[in-house]
Amino acid sequence: MFESFSQTIWLVPLYAFAGALLALPWSPGIIRQTGPRPAGYLNLIMTCWAFLHSLFALLAVWGRPLQSIAFNWLNAANLSISLDVQISVVNIGALLLITGLNLAAQVYAIAYLEMDWGWARFYSLVALFEGGMCALVICNSLFFSYCVLEVLTLGTYLLIGFWFNQSLVVTGARDAFLTKRIGDLILLMGVVALLPLAGTWNFDELAQWAATANLNPNVANLLCLALIAGPMGKCAQFPLHLWLDEAMEGPMPATILRNT
Repeated sequence: MFESFSQTIWLVPLYAFAGALLALPWSPGIIRQTGPRPAGYLNLIMTCWAFLHSLFALLAVWGRPLQSIAFNWLNAANLSISLDVQISVVNIGALLLITGLNLAAQVYAIAYLEMDWGWARFYSLVALFEGGMCALVICNSLFFSYCVLEVLTLGTYLLIGFWFNQSLVVTGARDAFLTKRIGDLILLMGVVALLPLAGTWNFDELAQWAATANLNPNVANLLCLALIAGPMGKCAQFPLHLWLDEAMEGPMPATILRNT
C-alpha cells in the first residue's frame, strides 16, 4: 500500500528545499502586503508532508531487507559518479526523527519569533538545514555526503549569524565558518584520495574494499585522519570546539536543531 512512498523517499529532502525556495519572495520583503507569515506556514506544510512521507515509507520497509536506488550523475572519460540512495528502516527512521524535530521547532518558532523582522528568512534557513540533514541520512555516497555537509555548513553559518546587527553574533558566525573550513578542507583531501585507492565512493562497496584492502600503514593512517577531520569540525570536537559557545547567539529553535 505504501510501496510508492519508500521508492520515492529521495523526495523528502526536496520538500524542505522547495520550502526554502518558496520562502525567498518574503525574505527580502518583495511581498509586503501579506507580511512574512505565509513563508513560515509554507515551510510548516512542507515539513509536515515530509514527516508523513517518511512515516508511510517506514511502514512500507518495516521488516524488509535494505534497498538501494542509484541516479547516474556524471559519466565522463573513466570517471563515473552516481548518487546512491539507501532505503532501510534505519535511514527512514532517521528521516522521521529529523522531520519530526524540525516540525516541532518550527511550531515553537511561531511564538518565539512572532515579532521578529527576519521571520521568513529564518524559516527558509531552517528548511535549508532540514533538507541537508535529510539528504545526509539517505545518501549512500561519500562524495555526495561531503557535498551535503557543505550545505549544512552554510546553513549553520547563516543561522548562527541570523541577528547580524549584533557584533558578537557576527563574530560567532565567522568563527564557526572558518573552523568548519579547516575540517572540510582536510576531509575533501581524504575523499579525493580515497577514489583512486578504492575505486568507489559508495559506502557499501567501501566496506567490502576495506575488509580486504592492503594499504601502506602510513597511507592508511593519513587517510583515516583526513576522513575524521570533517566530522570533528562539524561536531565541534576538541580542538575545533572554540566556536560552540558563540553559536548560542543564534535563535533558540535553530540552536536546538543544531545541537540535536
